Amino acid sequence: MTITTDKPAGTNLALWNTLQRLPFGNWFFTQALCFKAPYFRSVHPLLQELRPGLCRVSAPNRRSVHNHLGTYHAIASCNMAELAGGMMTDATIPATHRWIPVGMTVEYKSKATTAVTAVASLDPIPDFGDEPTELVVPVDILDADGKAFVTARITMHVSKKR
Repeated sequence: MTITTDKPAGTNLALWNTLQRLPFGNWFFTQALCFKAPYFRSVHPLLQELRPGLCRVSAPNRRSVHNHLGTYHAIASCNMAELAGGMMTDATIPATHRWIPVGMTVEYKSKATTAVTAVASLDPIPDFGDEPTELVVPVDILDADGKAFVTARITMHVSKKR
């Protein structure tokens, strides 16, 4: 199943698409996102790709996201997962719907000492009807070699706007 083009894009996806025509459009979009949800700023994210069914977010390896071992902190990884999963969900559901995360399971598979990339993807994209639904969004947090060192599954409650 795929999303058809007759469904209007949500506000965030429309803004993303508009800013892609400008130099530093990804950076401006990410800054606006972090202004709206300031905690995301703690991982210094940069949205790289956003479309229905996919969001890719990168973050540098900085001391501010390290744990006591000098590796990428587990909760910083969760922050990246929630950012990528939320933006992908927002870009995927119809503009007539809303979403909120209601749960997350996380597996810490190994350590990371590099910049990271969070990738949230859905394939196939489900149809969203009038009834509320629970959407499980898989997110991989990858190190610079493309190895998933953290995996998450975020449960999103999706329902029609009132």
